[in-house]
Amino acid sequence: MSEASVAALVAHAHAAQAEFATASQETVDLAVAAAGWAVMEPGRNRALAEQAVRDTGLGDVDDKIVKNHRKTLGLLRDLQGARSVGVLREHAGVTEIARPVGVVAAVTPSTNPVATPINNIINALKGANAVILAPSPKGAAVCARLLGHVHDELAKVGLPAGLVQMLPPPASKAQTGELMRQADLVVATGSRANVRAAYSSGSPALGVGVGNVAAIVTPQADFVTAARRIAASKTFDNATSCSSENSLVVIGEAFAPLLAALQAEGGVLTTQEERERLQTAMFPSGALSPAFVAQAAPRLAQLAGLARGDFAAVRFIMVEDAAAHIGPEHPFSGEKLSPVLTLYRVENFDAALAQVRAIYDHQGKGHSVGVHGGSPAEVLRLGLELPVCRVIVDQVHAYAVGGAFDNSLPFSLSMGCGTWGGNGFSDNLNYRHFLNITRIVRPIAPREPRVEDIFDDYWRRFGR
Repeated sequence: MSEASVAALVAHAHAAQAEFATASQETVDLAVAAAGWAVMEPGRNRALAEQAVRDTGLGDVDDKIVKNHRKTLGLLRDLQGARSVGVLREHAGVTEIARPVGVVAAVTPSTNPVATPINNIINALKGANAVILAPSPKGAAVCARLLGHVHDELAKVGLPAGLVQMLPPPASKAQTGELMRQADLVVATGSRANVRAAYSSGSPALGVGVGNVAAIVTPQADFVTAARRIAASKTFDNATSCSSENSLVVIGEAFAPLLAALQAEGGVLTTQEERERLQTAMFPSGALSPAFVAQAAPRLAQLAGLARGDFAAVRFIMVEDAAAHIGPEHPFSGEKLSPVLTLYRVENFDAALAQVRAIYDHQGKGHSVGVHGGSPAEVLRLGLELPVCRVIVDQVHAYAVGGAFDNSLPFSLSMGCGTWGGNGFSDNLNYRHFLNITRIVRPIAPREPRVEDIFDDYWRRFGR
């Protein structure tokens, strides 16, 4: 596909969006519902999930069905009744008006080849935009199938297919780069290379940070409940999510009962020899082997030659490491994108906080931290002292970070990590990121203070 072909694709999107830009809120919301139903219809959802796993070799079919359904349903709930067309609100003499950004280029990963694209499509349509997807090569075929369903549903609403397009496979990095250069807004989810390319494209860009979630478990935790939550998070879709725990930082006397509870949930702790064998297999040249990404734990054990009978039905593999073992030379301290969990023992909460900070100085700064059994004061310290945009308290981390029905975060597949993670935003990607806001500003009664009102306290303390 040449530069001119990418330009033709973008021009087609602009033409469709120019008409859609004047649509009513009702029409926009019908477009959102159409795109949502394209994936949530149960038969299509299953077929898409099966193809996603078959094509990419990543994840679990049943979990992808749940993810496609839950993430889309939650997003639709968030958007229901939300204004995104025309006047949004008026306050203090300012009228805020929603305006589309235009054509969005959305770069999506192979780990979530259905859930992430549909999330971007729905958010883009909510802002009366057009969107062109640039899926990973492994996810291109299932993305094309998804777009076919979206086009069928949009046609029912009387809207053109040009609103939602994708780069025809096989798309090269150069073609993706050209799409990003020509788009009005770039949204990049996935590898660091994709995010860097988005930020250097010359177009306004929203990219996400690197995951490497750590969670702290205190002696006050309910160990059975905490272990159940951690296991659910660590094993969901074979840990394709950047929000699955990669490390547990366990305080003092919590270690033994938590380990027992984790083992009861199907976790197996490696011996030192097994740990070394797993590390050699998973990180043959210091980097994570693609063969280990998003595979079920028994498959990981097989690949690493872990023959102990406990590994035949293992849900997740645990490795214990010394607190000081953090950094590139200790790969279990980084993101593993697989059902492998690193355990660290520390003496107290101060040591736990320092351990998490050290882990994030290596990888994962900005994303999130989990805590089980923390006091209100300890939870607040995490928010005040750690370089994270989210503190997840007593929840299934992989579910909670991207929005849940029992917390108030927006449903999203893309989490901004703030300046800590090299991002320009720190909240969950949502429809407001796909809008420009025009402000009409009218005069109001003056509110000019006296100089004394501003400096009175300062003068009392330090003089004039």
